[in-house]
Amino acid sequence: MTKETILIVDDEKEIRNLIAIYLKNEGYDILEASDGEEGLSLLKKHKVHLIVLDIMMPNVDGIEMCMKVREIAEMPIIMLSAKSQDMDKITGLTLGADDYVTKPFNPLELIARIKSQLRRYIKMDRLDSMNESEIEIGDLRINTDTHEVIVNNEKVKLTPREFSILELLARNQGIVMSAEQIYEKVWKEEAIQSENTVMVHIRKIRERIETNPRNPQYIKTVWGVGYKIEKDH
Repeated sequence: MTKETILIVDDEKEIRNLIAIYLKNEGYDILEASDGEEGLSLLKKHKVHLIVLDIMMPNVDGIEMCMKVREIAEMPIIMLSAKSQDMDKITGLTLGADDYVTKPFNPLELIARIKSQLRRYIKMDRLDSMNESEIEIGDLRINTDTHEVIVNNEKVKLTPREFSILELLARNQGIVMSAEQIYEKVWKEEAIQSENTVMVHIRKIRERIETNPRNPQYIKTVWGVGYKIEKDH
């Protein structure tokens, strides 16, 4: 089994060493960089699954590196900062970071957040690794090449966004996806107050593909968590 590689980018060697010790004990492979420029160079040479990124650094700082990473890759980024103001947090997350930890931090809490982000990334990555154009779930057929949806041998018309949501859930059968995850993957932007938007689109999809939208056969609601399509139909 291949272990995930985590890139730690921080100009403080003691911080890098501390994080690296805990992560190595968990079995992860570690890369270290002292600034954003060195971090970007390592990204070109290695496959990285998650980045722990300090904001305040000389040369290329964490904000600039985060922006450059997001132009080419989607792995989770957890930002570290000595600042605790809300605006710093909002700035980091808006630029593409997935989480934010304020220094000084509890190493065990950081490890827990890293594990959580990696689980989410690996699940979401399953969609990107699948390229089959035909998906069949019971009497529901989805063709991703022609964007056709057929239910009980009848074509169903969906908007492009509705189709993307249905495809996302269909390719991740058995996995509960939150409204935030659906929004970020389909709308390609940060999920802010996205729950109602996703809920409305799910309702419209159900009206088109379900025999009884109030008792859906395909798209199930997992209350308080999100939506899923069961594996076996």
